[in-house]
Amino acid sequence: MLSRGLSWLAAAFVGAVYGVAATIAHSFTLGPIPVGMILGAVACAALLVALRALTGDRWAALAAGVGMMALLLVISQRGPGGSIVVPNTPLGNIWMYVAAGIVMLIVAWPDTSRLRQLSATAAGPRGDGVRGVVD
Repeated sequence: MLSRGLSWLAAAFVGAVYGVAATIAHSFTLGPIPVGMILGAVACAALLVALRALTGDRWAALAAGVGMMALLLVISQRGPGGSIVVPNTPLGNIWMYVAAGIVMLIVAWPDTSRLRQLSATAAGPRGDGVRGVVD
């Protein structure tokens, strides 16, 4: 239980780092193309998918997603010096919804490992779905 809690804490920290980096980079554009937002979304999604796939645990991905969203919300507020990292612009608003949508989609994605195990046992030892047939 301790190792699982520590892994969730580490996932939240890594998610927070990714969230801060992507939030700072989200406003970079090349012409009309929001390159920073695209790269930030891909990086955050890749982290969450990797956590979900490697740990087999949606809770680790949720911890990283909570870390991302928490730091995104913290640095979106007006700072002590009056600076704002995520201004109230369409690009800033889209970034907040994109980041939240990525976290929700990856955490809520159904776990198909049990279905594969059930279909493998139902298929029998040969894997062709025919049981009890002797070669």
